[in-house]
Amino acid sequence: MPRAKNVPKLNGVAPVFDALGDRTRLGIVSRLSARGPLTTVNLTSATTLSRQAISKHLQTLADAGIVRSRRDGRDRVWALRTERFVEARNLLAEISGQWDEALKRLKYLVEETKD
Repeated sequence: MPRAKNVPKLNGVAPVFDALGDRTRLGIVSRLSARGPLTTVNLTSATTLSRQAISKHLQTLADAGIVRSRRDGRDRVWALRTERFVEARNLLAEISGQWDEALKRLKYLVEETKD
């Protein structure tokens, strides 16, 4: 079976989907999206998790290219990297388009066999 043409793109954004598959990390992304850049302390205060646990989740998000940080005194300020979401959205749009085309072909095939 031939490989799908979007496999290289999928490999590029798979870490994004993998990182967002965790409820805590998805919550962190949601907070950063709604409120803008936040410190590790601010992100920790909204949960029952320890600062160390939140830091590990943030590092996973950073490794996936979803967030970036900068030092601010003794803390880090975390912000979203929106370009990674654009890449993921573009891939999902391409996959959606492929499904639309497949459904059109199926509809055509079904309608042709009725006659």
